[in-house]
Amino acid sequence: MADNEAVISAQEAARRAALPDAARRALEEADARLAADAALPKDESGGPKGVEPTRYGDWERKGIAYDF
Repeated sequence: MADNEAVISAQEAARRAALPDAARRALEEADARLAADAALPKDESGGPKGVEPTRYGDWERKGIAYDF
């Protein structure tokens, strides 16, 4: 199965090499976002999705900051 993944990634790399620079950058940014989402902790059930809402010292929800 690892060999199949290597072939798929080689095929994907070849396909991406044929794309224009802007499309390649967009795909790289999307890959980085997916990797960042995968790096988020999965231990909270029912919590906020995405980055920690208290990261700035106050609670942020949908762009509005609530200070306690």
